[in-house]
Amino acid sequence: MDIFSFLVQTLNAVQYGLLLFLVASGLTLVFGIMGIINLAHGSFYMAGAYLAFGLTSATGSLVWAIVLGVPLAMLVGAALEALLFVHLYKRDHLEQVLLTYGLILIFEELRSLIVGNDVHGVAMPDFLAGSIPLNDTLSYPVYRLAISAVCVVLAIGLYFLIQRTRLGMMIRAGSHDRDMVQALGINITVIYRVVFALGVAMAALAGMLAAPISSVGPNMGGQVLILSFVVVVIGGIGSVWGALLGALLIGFADTFGKVILPEFAGAMVYLVMAAVLLWRPEGLLKKGA
Repeated sequence: MDIFSFLVQTLNAVQYGLLLFLVASGLTLVFGIMGIINLAHGSFYMAGAYLAFGLTSATGSLVWAIVLGVPLAMLVGAALEALLFVHLYKRDHLEQVLLTYGLILIFEELRSLIVGNDVHGVAMPDFLAGSIPLNDTLSYPVYRLAISAVCVVLAIGLYFLIQRTRLGMMIRAGSHDRDMVQALGINITVIYRVVFALGVAMAALAGMLAAPISSVGPNMGGQVLILSFVVVVIGGIGSVWGALLGALLIGFADTFGKVILPEFAGAMVYLVMAAVLLWRPEGLLKKGA
């Protein structure tokens, strides 16, 4: 592998890891702060990809699809939290698993009824359709660099939201002692609704961003869900920065595993997870970090 091929694979690993972080950060917020095991999180990723397909077809622009789709995803997330998830906070994890698995089946059936079972593609914006030449034979797509830049900006924004704002302070306090926060006069129900809506929106946005570089099709949320849980466990449950580190680690393990040891590529991610947990069973970073 020459230096340019190594650079391409490194950029691919970073882009994949950052996109995975966008999905996993929403999952770690819901799981770490609200205590909800949400197996339907991958379905929100799938819904985002299909929103990108439908709205891009309607508006002719992926940018407009994202502008319209993210608020719509937040509204859907808030509605689901108000109608279903609000009843799960004091239930055991088995009931959470059963309800969220049921949501997976519902989303898949709705997807089949509304758009069918065909695989679709989404056109990337024209101004991001070019490539940056690296040498005479290799180039790197501008759109993939744009995805990485968007994910970095969102990661920084999420950090400041959680660690540097009044809303973030209430979210962190609610994750430690819900009853005490309510006793102080803070409506923790609204706080949790905002957190859940934000998590859904981030998963949907990841699906929208990924739609032009991957096919939009049935069951596309399943593998993303598994990898997101791996990222959350590696990074530390409830840690946003841990999710970022874990996602980048998985991105490199998956990308270079397929290049260097393709016969073991399917197991590489889980070997990395096992190694991290043997070293630090609590994950890379503590909750709230």
